[in-house]
Amino acid sequence: MTILVYIAAALAEIGGCFAVWAVLRLGRSPWLLLPGLLSLAIFAWLLTLAQSDYAGRAYAAYGGIYILAWILWLWIMESGRPDRWDLAGMLICLMGAAVILWGPRTA
Repeated sequence: MTILVYIAAALAEIGGCFAVWAVLRLGRSPWLLLPGLLSLAIFAWLLTLAQSDYAGRAYAAYGGIYILAWILWLWIMESGRPDRWDLAGMLICLMGAAVILWGPRTA
């Protein structure tokens, strides 16, 4: 369940962040900021659904999924081919997220 929440949160965050990018860097209509802000609010709400006792742990683990989503965005939406450093960094971050999510905890 937490992975699905993180994937949905990544999509919402990317949508909101790209809306700001599109307005400020691509000259799109400032009206695009309204759905972008809504998307960012949905992102924040979704992260509250992550199974974690601590916000910091939930956000830290989410970081790996977020980086994966941006690499996919780069490749699919912007036609930028990820290089070996993009992929290596992404894998390192995903391993870190896995340790944070599923590492054994003591009470």
